[in-house]
Formats: sequence, structure tokens, C-alpha cells
Amino acid sequence: MDLNSPLFDRIRIRPSCDEPKKAEGPACDRPGCTQPGLHKAPKGRKQEGQYWRFCMQHVREYNASYNYFDGMNDAAVQAYQKDAVIGHRPTWAMGVNPGGKTGPKPDAAPRDWDYVDPLGILRGEGAGPAASRRARAEPPPPRYSAPVRKALDVLGLDEGADQAAIKAQYKALVKRFHPDANGGDRSFEDRLRDIIKAHDTLRGAGLC
Repeated sequence: MDLNSPLFDRIRIRPSCDEPKKAEGPACDRPGCTQPGLHKAPKGRKQEGQYWRFCMQHVREYNASYNYFDGMNDAAVQAYQKDAVIGHRPTWAMGVNPGGKTGPKPDAAPRDWDYVDPLGILRGEGAGPAASRRARAEPPPPRYSAPVRKALDVLGLDEGADQAAIKAQYKALVKRFHPDANGGDRSFEDRLRDIIKAHDTLRGAGLC
């Protein structure tokens, strides 16, 4: 048998169907895990709007130990829960505006008719044609294109992330998944490539 025969160059081996397929989407953020990170998990207090990407197993482990109030004393937790009822917005006593004034404005035009308004709603600053004009003048919230939203999702950010948050998240992820930070392990190259591509997309959109 001639082992140098060119016939051997034409031999092809059909891949087995049991061979592992390449994971679709971003990889799990747990170091050493090669499963796709299809599930978002919040990073926690003071990092609102930022998420980890985990596989099903690791997102369950993360949720089992997640504690938003970690590091807060009982008084701070109670204060937070109390403010959460009103959406953490400032409030004032009924009929009192932030400036401390009550009742109708001093320069209100005189009228020859009256109405029952015990809550002072109709005389508040938030009613009337002027308020409607202010509401129409406010610009709508920014709406990003689908590629930009996808890029933010790859970085684990929401649409409210600013330039500083995007840059900080990008640097942290590159440092986390670079082969030099994993002892030369190149199994995270696909994840790193997705991160760099997402950053390029955001930079092209002028967000960073």
C-alpha cells in the first residue's frame, strides 16, 4: 500500500452528530463555563441597569444567594422599603407645593364664579393649558435602533446607561475574558469578540 498516494487526500470523515455544537449567543459570565448565557441577572445595588449573563444552572445559583440589601443595616432597609411605596419620589403635604406655598397663586386672575375643590387640584401648578404645553414641549425618551439595543444587551446594560457606564463595563468585560486573564485559555474568544463588536457598534452610534 502506498501511503503517499494522492487518494488519501480525498478522504473525508463525516463529523459525528454527538460532537458539541458551538454555543449560540453570549457565553455564560461564570469563569470556566462554556454554556450560552441566555439569562440576565442584576449586578446589584449601585450597579442598577447592569447585568450578568448566566446559563440556567449558574443563574439559579446566583439568584439563590442574591441579596440587594447586603451591607445595609435594618434602619436603612426599612427606609428604602418605605420610599419604594412612592417610587422614591419626594412628597409634600396635601395642598403644599415644593416652595412651601399653599392655595391659589397670588397673581391668579379674579373670577365671578366658584367651584368645590377641597384638594386644590384645579388650582395646582400641574393643571391647565400651561401644564399641557410643558408636557408637549418635553422631548420623548431616546429610542435606539435594534443593533444598538442588541449591543447594550451583549454588554449587560440597559438603554439608560451613559457613556461612563458603557466604557467602564467594556473595560471590565475585556479584562475578564481576555486570554491573558485566564492563564492563556482561549475558550472565551467568542465572548470577547462579541464584546468588542458590541462596543464598536455603540461607538459608531456616538454613545461612547
